[in-house]
Amino acid sequence: MLRINDISYSVAGRPLIEHASATIPDGHKVGIVGRNGTGKTTLFRLIRGELALETGDITLPSRARIGGVAQEVPGNEVSLIDTVLSADTERAALLTEADTATDPTRIADIQTRLADIDAWSAEGRAASILKGLGFTDAEQAQPCSAFSGGWRMRVALAAVLFAEPDLLLLDEPTNYLDLEGALWLESYLARYPHTVLVISHDRGLLNRVVGSILHLEDRKLTLYQGGYDTFAKTRAARVAAAESEAQKQEARRAHLQSYVDRFRYKADKAKQAQARIKALARMQPITRPQEAALRKFSFPEPEELSPPIVRLDGAAVGYDGKAVLSRLDLRIDQDDRIALLGRNGEGKSTLSKLLAGKLDAMDGRIHTASKLRIGYFAQHQVDELHLDETPIDHIRRLRPDEAPARLRARLGGFGIGAEQAETLVGKLSGGQKARLSLMLATIDAPHMLILDEPTNHLDIESREALVEALTAYSGAVILVSHDMHLLSLVADRLWLVKDGRVTPYEGDLDSYRNMLLAGDKPAKTQTKDKPTPKPRRPAREALIALRQDVKKCEQRVDKLNEMREKVAAKLADPAIYDDTYGVAEWQKKYAEIEDGLARAETLWMTALERLEEAGG
Repeated sequence: MLRINDISYSVAGRPLIEHASATIPDGHKVGIVGRNGTGKTTLFRLIRGELALETGDITLPSRARIGGVAQEVPGNEVSLIDTVLSADTERAALLTEADTATDPTRIADIQTRLADIDAWSAEGRAASILKGLGFTDAEQAQPCSAFSGGWRMRVALAAVLFAEPDLLLLDEPTNYLDLEGALWLESYLARYPHTVLVISHDRGLLNRVVGSILHLEDRKLTLYQGGYDTFAKTRAARVAAAESEAQKQEARRAHLQSYVDRFRYKADKAKQAQARIKALARMQPITRPQEAALRKFSFPEPEELSPPIVRLDGAAVGYDGKAVLSRLDLRIDQDDRIALLGRNGEGKSTLSKLLAGKLDAMDGRIHTASKLRIGYFAQHQVDELHLDETPIDHIRRLRPDEAPARLRARLGGFGIGAEQAETLVGKLSGGQKARLSLMLATIDAPHMLILDEPTNHLDIESREALVEALTAYSGAVILVSHDMHLLSLVADRLWLVKDGRVTPYEGDLDSYRNMLLAGDKPAKTQTKDKPTPKPRRPAREALIALRQDVKKCEQRVDKLNEMREKVAAKLADPAIYDDTYGVAEWQKKYAEIEDGLARAETLWMTALERLEEAGG
């Protein structure tokens, strides 16, 4: 069990965490959320003992191993598979000792321990993890120096997953993963046998993997039961209650102050005025929960062009004379919202670069509308900003004749305030750099916006703002992202990039996710010499039983919906927040009902399918 007891920590004299407490039971999976800059990464460093606490203590079971991805692995000549295997230091030490040990008793102890930790299957487990994170069998044998920094971050992640620490700390683990890698990681973490704390802005991961949310706000820690959506609903009710109480107190304070101002110097009212002054002094201010600042994006609107704005006829694209994609027959209209799906290395980024004009077609033809403007944002572009210049310097280079006020207004439209506008880019947060890159990509009001992993470094509020901006945007959107929430809200067309081709994907994102998690296995086919026998129609008694099962499931769903509404109403009552323990119990009950409702709805749908198959 991880116990965080009354801890405080300050940075440069500014309190970051103050008298915060939380308890995480063994084996639980917890998402850490909070605004950028509130101290989430600092909390991880405090848990690891890298920083000294000012007050309080953090305790773990004795001999508990803590693991996390601190930095990318070095670019040395050690192969990926050996780098991951070396992360299990106990196994490596035992294998080394086994080569030199001569004492029979010690040799027996070594072999017993190697069997206990399943050392002989280690290479297979390490290879499976690397494959899940996007490395082919051939790549696993290559040295780390053959891969870029982002890929070496994946190797570092694979190493810590392979080591299986008792407490796994992950800070934005999907930032360097594609959609397929992110979905694999979700599945892996859901089965992880020990405690997991994960800092993430990925709503899908926070809904599907974790069982509770630890919120860092107002320098305090609050543990909520359930995934992110449950946390958001519960906290919204809490914020509304606190806001209501704060307004009531302000009205009461204003009333008392008005009386004091009118009568404090009148002899016949002095005593009453003094009593109200004391009441004002005793009144403890109700703190409103911190709310993320309004962080909207403001994309400039392009003029309308005649469709199609882009058409590819038999086009091919690749590198060094070798085609990666060929026979591309595609059409893009200005109102399209297209998500590119496909495993890593299949060519999603290559297609993005072709559409953006960063690569020339090797074959075929590309037709574009006259006056077509294209905006292109890729993950690496954040790293290509000039660290020794300010955001104002960046935008002035593109708009040298515009007035400073207009330049600041453009930056403000992407949430970069007056202070950040004059700050060196090297000192900006990752989210602020991403906003600056997005502003530079859209400054010319493009008719088509190509976004390759735009959500890295953006917090949840900024991701929601991006969804709103893309929904309102009147140009075409081509989107590559590991954020399933973003894809589901923005994209209305799916293109699958696979085996050198780009084709429409007829299913939805959920079916694509299920296909990936199932290992992309083809459905079993019936052999010709063994035709499928025609199913018999169930007996009347069986049909009656199926109908009763459907009715029971439906009643169960209705009952749980009623319970959820009652508990939600209870959580919306401001009076409940006077009792912290009571609030936690109601929140736990709400999370349990949500979980039960999801299961009941699944059973109901299954029962309906069975009845339909039976012809009832």
